Amino acid sequence: MTIARAGAISRALSAHVPGVIAGASLQAKRPLNRTCIIINPAARGAKARLARLRKIAHGAVIKATIGPGDAEAQAERAVEQGYETIVAAGGDGTVNEVVNGIGTAPVTLGILPMGTVNVFAMELGIPFGLDAAWRVIRARHTRHIDLASANDHYFVQMAGIGFDAQVVKENNRTTKKMLGPFSYLLTATKVSVARPAKLRVITHGRTVAEGSFVLVGNGRYYGGPFSVFRGADSQDGLLHVCVFRGSDPVSIIRYLRGALFGSVASFSDVEYFKAKNLVVEADREVPLEADGELIGHSPVKFAIRPRKLRVLAPAST
Repeated sequence: MTIARAGAISRALSAHVPGVIAGASLQAKRPLNRTCIIINPAARGAKARLARLRKIAHGAVIKATIGPGDAEAQAERAVEQGYETIVAAGGDGTVNEVVNGIGTAPVTLGILPMGTVNVFAMELGIPFGLDAAWRVIRARHTRHIDLASANDHYFVQMAGIGFDAQVVKENNRTTKKMLGPFSYLLTATKVSVARPAKLRVITHGRTVAEGSFVLVGNGRYYGGPFSVFRGADSQDGLLHVCVFRGSDPVSIIRYLRGALFGSVASFSDVEYFKAKNLVVEADREVPLEADGELIGHSPVKFAIRPRKLRVLAPAST
């Protein structure tokens, strides 16, 4: 969806649903209710869900984004305006932007899953239904999770450099909207036949692994119900790292199958380890993604800030 189209939807939502603030330029008065909901109007079924949200959100201020990067700007302003809870209503990309707007500020993050996959919500056990997810927010059970970063850009679930980031880069937005998660498989087939980059992973000043692509996790799941980082815990103060040596079509299919069954980290051509900090270098410039969104390129410095992010999640997780 173009920025202009997203802006038009945002203005339409504001016109038809009272209390919705469109765009990043409007300044809200200091709210009586300290909850701010930032919704991506390009998310699937956003308009219908927003109408429902207005009925159950009990006076929370709702702000609709107008394009890429606006959720981060909205979250930054919400922090400045004194909101205590900032809710990301959208997919993993919207969550990532809101988290980068919050940073390490002493506010609490809420999640209303409205994206294609919603991996972070899956990780936390947040239900995908709007009413059920809102009940989690109202219950106010808070978890303090680790806040990971790649070149000073925060991420909550995972980041990738090399093959998987190239797939994100080349995946067509129209195809993604039509096919959902299956669009990534089609693009992965195309990318897998290209010449792979050579990556080097460095910790404590020495090279510890080499491969064609690297995934760094702050939780168990990658791309959906794929348990790549099987032993990962978002409260353990560590980054979980998978270095893959293969990138040909046969290897990629094998890795996906292994991820589905939670065994990929044990493959002979995959190195799995944990670290608090690491650097990834490449023989050429390769893309970097975080939480499914492109954020830069190599080289990349990864770090972890233990339990710096407060998130509302079900008490049972």
